[in-house]
Amino acid sequence: MKLRSIIVDDSSMQRMAVAKLVNNHPNLTMVAEYSNAIEAKNGIKNHEIDLIFLDVEMPIITGFDLLESLENSPQVILITGKPDYALKAFDYDVTDYLHKPITMARFDASVKRAVANYEQLHRVNEDEEHIFVKSNLKKRKVILNDIKWIEALGDYIKLVTDEANIVILSTMKSFEKQLPEDKFLRIHKSYIINLEKVEKFNSKNVEVSGRSIPLSRNKKTELAEALSNV
Repeated sequence: MKLRSIIVDDSSMQRMAVAKLVNNHPNLTMVAEYSNAIEAKNGIKNHEIDLIFLDVEMPIITGFDLLESLENSPQVILITGKPDYALKAFDYDVTDYLHKPITMARFDASVKRAVANYEQLHRVNEDEEHIFVKSNLKKRKVILNDIKWIEALGDYIKLVTDEANIVILSTMKSFEKQLPEDKFLRIHKSYIINLEKVEKFNSKNVEVSGRSIPLSRNKKTELAEALSNV
């Protein structure tokens, strides 16, 4: 995995020094170098960028000015010759702050932090538990946490999600086996609920995302135990 990187610095010597570090790092790939913030802003619009190595002290438009102008900024590692910018840097939620001259050890530590941030962000998306279901002759990916409840409809079942109702050919018993037991519970012959969506319940009904769903008498204790572990 390599972070797509750019360098923004008005000093050609400094760009060359940082480029050498970027090109020699196994987790970075160089996309472009820019000598001023205007060029950089246009470049960021036209390329997918994961990480910016950004000089603070540039003429006319500073590194901080550039950060303020970006709507969706990639990760940023600020580079400066003045240590008194450090506190201001973290007001901009930067990944790290490098003081010139940059040592390889300090550079590696900054990149390691950027890689960890990237992996954490993307792992959340990739690891969202999901299943594939067949509906209208098409396979659909369904994020389990989006399911509010499942309802029996004769030979079919209906998945009620945040975005849509998905009807599939299946029995409740068969579909129940695909669901994690710690997140879903069958509370009635015709209903399976997402435990994380439960708002309240009594001896007869469970309220899930504003909808009242019948609760079988023999499931009340099991529901209470399950909710205590959510």
